[in-house]
Amino acid sequence: MSQTRQINVAKTDVPKLAIMALAIIFAAGLFVVGFDQGHIFSLVYGDQAFTDLYIHELTHDMRHAAGFPCH
Repeated sequence: MSQTRQINVAKTDVPKLAIMALAIIFAAGLFVVGFDQGHIFSLVYGDQAFTDLYIHELTHDMRHAAGFPCH
């Protein structure tokens, strides 16, 4: 006769790499929503991006809902 064994392994640790990745995503999102005034698109469009403010206009209402003043 053969016997069957069941092995249960409980993993409760969150990988540190996952925490770091989420922290970087959070920080980038916080910058885009709260502080970007054309900085991201200035890499492509140059000084015109500071006038057009595409991301600022896209996230304008979310910015006010989160409590960031913008004007």
